[in-house]
Amino acid sequence: MLQYPHLEKALKYHFGYDNFRPGQQQIIEDALQNRDLMVVMPTGGGKSLCFQLPALLKPGLTVVVSPLIALMQDQVEALRNNNIAATFLNSSLNQYQVRSREDALMKGKVKLLYVAPERLVSERFLPLVDVVAEKVGIANFVIDEAHCVSEWGHDFRPEYRQLILLRKRYPHVPTIALTATATDRVRADIIQQLGLKQPSIHIASFNRQNLYYEVRAKSKRTYAELLEIVRENEGSGIIYCLTRKKVDELTFKLQNDKVSALSYHAGLSDEERAKNQTRFIRDDVRVMVATIAFGMGINKPDVRFVVHYDLPRNIESYYQESGRAGRDAEPSRCTLFYSYSDVKTIEWSINQKPDSQEQLIAKQQLRQIIDYAEGTVCRRTIQLGYFGERFAGNCGNCDNCRYPKPVEDWTIEAMKFLSCVARCKERYGMLYIIDVLRGVKNQKITQNKHDQLSTYGIGKDRTVDQWRMLGRSLLHQGLLDQSSDGYSILKLNPLSWEVMRKQHQVLIAVPVTPKITWEDRTGKAAEVEELMYRLRSLRKQLADEQYVAPYMVFPDSTLKLMAQMQPRTLDEFGQLSGVGSHKLDQYGERFIAEIQAYLHHKDSQKTQLNSSLYPESVSDTELTTLHLYQQGLTVTEIAQKRNIRPTTIIRHLSDLIEKNQPVDLNQLIPLEKQKKIWQVLEVLGDISLTPIKEYLGDSYSFDEIRLVRGRWRKEKAKKV
Repeated sequence: MLQYPHLEKALKYHFGYDNFRPGQQQIIEDALQNRDLMVVMPTGGGKSLCFQLPALLKPGLTVVVSPLIALMQDQVEALRNNNIAATFLNSSLNQYQVRSREDALMKGKVKLLYVAPERLVSERFLPLVDVVAEKVGIANFVIDEAHCVSEWGHDFRPEYRQLILLRKRYPHVPTIALTATATDRVRADIIQQLGLKQPSIHIASFNRQNLYYEVRAKSKRTYAELLEIVRENEGSGIIYCLTRKKVDELTFKLQNDKVSALSYHAGLSDEERAKNQTRFIRDDVRVMVATIAFGMGINKPDVRFVVHYDLPRNIESYYQESGRAGRDAEPSRCTLFYSYSDVKTIEWSINQKPDSQEQLIAKQQLRQIIDYAEGTVCRRTIQLGYFGERFAGNCGNCDNCRYPKPVEDWTIEAMKFLSCVARCKERYGMLYIIDVLRGVKNQKITQNKHDQLSTYGIGKDRTVDQWRMLGRSLLHQGLLDQSSDGYSILKLNPLSWEVMRKQHQVLIAVPVTPKITWEDRTGKAAEVEELMYRLRSLRKQLADEQYVAPYMVFPDSTLKLMAQMQPRTLDEFGQLSGVGSHKLDQYGERFIAEIQAYLHHKDSQKTQLNSSLYPESVSDTELTTLHLYQQGLTVTEIAQKRNIRPTTIIRHLSDLIEKNQPVDLNQLIPLEKQKKIWQVLEVLGDISLTPIKEYLGDSYSFDEIRLVRGRWRKEKAKKV
């Protein structure tokens, strides 16, 4: 096996990163050996680097096939911002631009060319590729979104089938095929349709460890919960809805609540959609409310939260849409709101399909996403199982794992359930088995003589929902199988028989309420957050000056390192992950100056405040807020002066009250409201804000509850 000790140096020099992500280095080493490659790597795994770095290290031009104009333009812009010679050819260019770029290609001035498949294989363009191959050389053909080649893929495009011409015309040029999702069948089809020769196959895990998954039941308080998610999470977010009408309604409500939000759906003009998308990518607006039409081709790595306000149609769609969060590998949040009315809406849509087999498959997919939403086991176990990847469970980063439901022994009920499947000859779905267990009298059961089975009626003591919960748990734990033909027939497996022989205990988690939200950020994290605001503002200013998206200046992960490490020299700045040689020269001095200005401001604040009056547990950022509060400024005025959100100031004041600092709660909240909130806290205890607000109603805000909770906690601490 060849070794490439220079790879990490090249990675740091060109892209600013110190280490490769899992799987990247092996793929790059195989590419440098001129092998054909089949790469399946989920969104956020770093697929692009797997062909971009080899393109810089190999002689000749790398030709990248990309299906979307927005995607190719985005990638080229990001490469150019790293001082890498890249360009694209598509219908957005005029004749002069096309000719000048073609001339640069023939002179060897370009390392990466992005082009659509139909242009690449056209009779006009192939002669140009011939000239480049002869004069400059072609290092690789890269087929991005390679699942488009396969009829079995979720986004088949007939023009991709023509790409076999490249193998016939340039048999010695290696091909790299990349996709985010592909089953065994799709992978085999890609290899065949592109003519890959003994390709090196790399399949990364579908587990996006940085994403926190949660499901919440819809209620009349759902919008208030959504508002809390938007306000509690930094950075950009996407909210998905089933209908255009819901998108417009939600956008209007968010805008009224001072949230910077825009709509995106097929009812808008092409121009308006493009404008809204650009504003979102460039951080001119925080939140995009959209139908599932939004997202394909969006290369925005710093989306911090994705909310599905309505139920998605299937697990694959949910995985892809929620996966638009945290593509930079930073912690991000995925929330799904679930209600039975959404199920009925999707069922109606499915019934409009003319093909009966399509209806069957769509209904099975709907059942699977319902199972996911109502499931009590680790969310990742269900998600990854859908893609054929086994996961042991207890990921520690989903609601079911962080806040596990009570576990009960349901071995006896499982034996009854599985025995009923066996006695019904493994020919029926879950609802039929449940009807037999509960002794339902209907024509189908009578005709099949299943009312005469020993398992008929032995489950009357459990509700339909309880039996359904058990059935789902058996499937998720691998103790029962289900056919994939659209009929969802239950099938026994070896583990099923172990349960029936009392050789395998069955434990299931029983749902409880209320849901618990993320913990608040305080102390050092709050100080990092304060500096992050300043660095984000500088990044936005620099991005606007260059007409690029802010993440192309620096990703959030690098800004966070700046805020944590606080480099004061160019050498220190250059050591940060994400700072390459070009960006060090281009931006280093500006960001160091901003960090030094922040540190100077913080030191002067410390001097102004007599720190000896306050306990060490009070952070510097809280002291700054207290100082401004004592000057008579309102919460809004303090937030504006400090260039941070009002909710962060409320959090500071709440913590200051809890730490027995001089904050007068009576100036902030009427006494009557304080008393009512206090009473509810005495009943519900120290839990998250959302269930407390649900109990109190719309006339009480999250901010009011947070502040009173600070005082309540202080009094409780005195009694301990």
